[in-house]
Amino acid sequence: MCAGIGAWNGSAIFFAFKVAAALAAGCTFIYKGSEKSPIGMLQLGQFIKEAGFPPGVVNIVTGDGKVGAALASHMDVNKISFTGSAFAGKKVQELAAKRYVCPEDRGPLLTSLQAT
Repeated sequence: MCAGIGAWNGSAIFFAFKVAAALAAGCTFIYKGSEKSPIGMLQLGQFIKEAGFPPGVVNIVTGDGKVGAALASHMDVNKISFTGSAFAGKKVQELAAKRYVCPEDRGPLLTSLQAT
């Protein structure tokens, strides 16, 4: 499952960018828009239903930062995409990192790019 969290000042476009990538990869998707602009996001949910998506493939939730924290820390969320303030982004990053468990048979994959 992929999750997305978007800011108030572009909820619909942030939703479109995030849901398109998740669905193209064959993943289910859950999106939390800003608590400051919930009505438009809920209307998008109605359009998704009318478009014929099966129940549970695209999900939209509303709420404050506690809902975003629940998404960021949930063990069933394999990828999370965030657009918003640096402060909230840091919280999402910290919560997502806490749920990461490295399998015993291999270490985490770390990559870096170095200019030569």
